[in-house]
Amino acid sequence: MTKCIGFRTFKERGEWVELQFMARAVRNGFKVSKPWGDSSAYDVGIESGERILRVQVKSTDCRTQYGYLCQFKPSAGSKPYTLKQVDFFAAYVIPKDVWYLIPAAVLLGGKKQKKAMTILPEKPRHPERYKCEEYREGWELMLPEGGGRDEVLRAGKSRRNLPFVEGERSDSCFGNSPTMPDQPANGSHDEP
Repeated sequence: MTKCIGFRTFKERGEWVELQFMARAVRNGFKVSKPWGDSSAYDVGIESGERILRVQVKSTDCRTQYGYLCQFKPSAGSKPYTLKQVDFFAAYVIPKDVWYLIPAAVLLGGKKQKKAMTILPEKPRHPERYKCEEYREGWELMLPEGGGRDEVLRAGKSRRNLPFVEGERSDSCFGNSPTMPDQPANGSHDEP
């Protein structure tokens, strides 16, 4: 956790992670915006054609025996996220400096929302258990439909499925993956 040394609170760390996300997004050619204040359900806006994608930024440094546990729930006392509030989750694995760009429909669609997931940004012994690896560094998923995103995919630069369709559900991420919803993990979420 050497990249987190020096933060006094999880809020301070969360602000740093948001800056890291915005810098990486700009480096990948996106224009970004930040909503004023802390009352929005999303942290960063990403211009994608004529749309602004609403991105909720999360981070983890919590290593378990299966990988890194990342929680996708709002702060205590807040209502759960909805597909009307968030388009993407950006999960940052701090010790590995790796981003996962996960369409919100993957986590929020269906009957039960996923509140946490284990991700493993290294070569796993059982890769079939880590279906969300398709979202690792998946910046092209945020390109506009019909424009840049289609060209990237046609050029063979990505083998990812694109489940981001309003209201569509993809369970591909949760096959046999070791997820641990609602299990508190010290240092794995944005609140103490």
